[in-house]
Amino acid sequence: MAWLQREKAPISKGQKSDIPAGLWLKCQNCGAILYRKDFEEAHNVCSQCGHHYALDAKSRISMLLDSGSIKNIFEEITSCDPLGFSDRKPYKTRIEETATKLGHNQDAIICAQGSIFSIPVCLGVFEFAFMGGSMGSVVGEKIARLFLKAADERVPALVVSSSGGARMQEGILSLMQMAKTCAALSSLRDAGMPFISILTNPTTGGVAASYAMLGDINIGEPNALIGFAGPRVIQQTIREKLPEGFQRSEYLLEHGMLDMICKRHDLKDKLGSILSILLNKAKQPPANA
Repeated sequence: MAWLQREKAPISKGQKSDIPAGLWLKCQNCGAILYRKDFEEAHNVCSQCGHHYALDAKSRISMLLDSGSIKNIFEEITSCDPLGFSDRKPYKTRIEETATKLGHNQDAIICAQGSIFSIPVCLGVFEFAFMGGSMGSVVGEKIARLFLKAADERVPALVVSSSGGARMQEGILSLMQMAKTCAALSSLRDAGMPFISILTNPTTGGVAASYAMLGDINIGEPNALIGFAGPRVIQQTIREKLPEGFQRSEYLLEHGMLDMICKRHDLKDKLGSILSILLNKAKQPPANA
């Protein structure tokens, strides 16, 4: 029975193994064990079930814009504390701690100029890890400037939204951003340039109730939660059971609130096709000309 004898002692608590920490991760949706490097190269999408996990703003920008074309804009706009707000800690402290943790002070959105398959665009991407992607004065100002800049330079605007809604620490000033972003969007429409809105998980509250659902093309990521109030709040308010999949991308597509659902690794190719079609149409003279 020599084959039953141990040649090496088992690894005990506190003893290091030869496997580096964090090399593997478990999909919370299907339970598959994923190699972290492959997972990150797939832009945080599970290779087994296709579940789309959160992706930071810088990674999204690199994923969508052509290499070498990226130029960050509006970096000088940073948050202040207009109300002197404080709960368990001052609002100003929360901003500083979050900026330090993320390694940038761009608030909950990063804006950039660049190109998608050589088509110039202005792009804004939400950073959900910055206070839940909440839209305060800085986020609203950046989105408004993004639309105005795109209108002035006659290029398309794209925003990838991921937000819990308006930022409560700024009170009514945060709610004002809903009107401001929509007003700025009208300038882009007047210039004849398209706005493509990409809604990811989650896109809720004041963001969903303003510019995010006003795209010329609205694209959702698979199974993204999109809506104003959350389904639990709605169900408790109307005291009725909600339909299966309520407020998910697939439900919104079925009910005409989205134009399409696009998997993350297909998004750049899809955007390139859409932009080519829309811009070619914009160049055509009116039918009665």
